[in-house]
Amino acid sequence: MHISDFVHALPKAELHVHLVGAASLDTVLALARNHPDGPVPTDEAALREFYEFTDFRHFINVYGIVNDLVTTGEDVRTLVVGYARDAARTNIRYAELTISATSHLRAGIAPDELVEALEAGLDEALAEHGVALQWIFDVPGVWDRDWGMTSARFATEYRPEGLVGFGLGGFESDSPRTKFREAFAMARDAGLHMVPHAGETTPPSEIWAALQDLRAERIGHGVSAVQDPVLLRHLADEGVSVEVCPTSNIRTGAVKSLDEHPLPRLVEAGVPVTISTDDPGMFHTDLDREYLLCHERFGFSRDELAGLARASVRASFAPAEMKDQLLKEIDGL
Repeated sequence: MHISDFVHALPKAELHVHLVGAASLDTVLALARNHPDGPVPTDEAALREFYEFTDFRHFINVYGIVNDLVTTGEDVRTLVVGYARDAARTNIRYAELTISATSHLRAGIAPDELVEALEAGLDEALAEHGVALQWIFDVPGVWDRDWGMTSARFATEYRPEGLVGFGLGGFESDSPRTKFREAFAMARDAGLHMVPHAGETTPPSEIWAALQDLRAERIGHGVSAVQDPVLLRHLADEGVSVEVCPTSNIRTGAVKSLDEHPLPRLVEAGVPVTISTDDPGMFHTDLDREYLLCHERFGFSRDELAGLARASVRASFAPAEMKDQLLKEIDGL
């Protein structure tokens, strides 16, 4: 079996992917054409150019502009089902899709409408594309202006079917993890899992803050952990998974080049590493490409690629029987 066929055949779980950033170019073009006088290009070539990011702040700004195209529950359902369609093409069987819920509320979608759209999308994703979804509601950095309390209240009061986690994204340097402690405590008390981004564009101290102040169970990105040997040992010893998104890190400038990417060092240190796309529509990638990159650029063998797939399943919040089934299928390849 050729390596690309092996990668495609791996049953995959994706744990770090954002709803709006996952949207295909066709989907974004359709949304943009509903707002023809807006800032998002309505031509594919121009949209591809729009998605060339100069740095991380530029990426966050563009993400916000595209996010503002999502103004109805039907838009949300379309994005969810579109992600499932694309995910199925790379044999993703289960995904935890991150939703910046309060940004959709700000765009004018009513709370009940948003919940209904997510639940309808979840059912349709499984029925039409065989992709089981659950949700992570994240705090979109400082956009809420109250250190995540609006997000936490919405997550706990309107909790839709499939909501399993509470996260934190956005521009890191103006959003110290410790400031979100109260919001994460509220979500944790409601039984949600803690999955903040940390150490994508900030030092290891922010990963420590995510662990100690937010009680993170997984770390989104976490690439700066390689700068702190004590932190690496802690992540390995405690089995805290790091959600690595290689192409994303290059496209946003979080890491300068693949040659410098810390993924191999994380794996070598014994840290559980999962592979995801982050924003595949914006970064022109998919999960098969990310796994192939690990083989072609980092020299991972088939057994090591299967190990990454197993790590994603184990680190997920999928039901136990689904985990067992996926692990059995991975072992059978």
